[in-house]
Amino acid sequence: MDLRFIGIDPETDEDGCPTVWVDHAAEDLLIQSYTADSETAEKCHSLSPAKAPIPPGETVIRFPRRMVPLIRKACDELDELD
Repeated sequence: MDLRFIGIDPETDEDGCPTVWVDHAAEDLLIQSYTADSETAEKCHSLSPAKAPIPPGETVIRFPRRMVPLIRKACDELDELD
């Protein structure tokens, strides 16, 4: 696994610390963040074109807006792999 740390929530309290990484080998974006509450997950499911509920091994996550620059940076890094 060729993991590269991109960044952590700039307002982290070190207990809840949304974080972004890029896995160069798998060409994946990895995000640690808050699990969405059940009401939010249900609403996401209701708006999804998928007919099945969210499957095991998947979840809806929520990350703060202030982390968008980190997500963009990680996406740019993945684009550069092409």
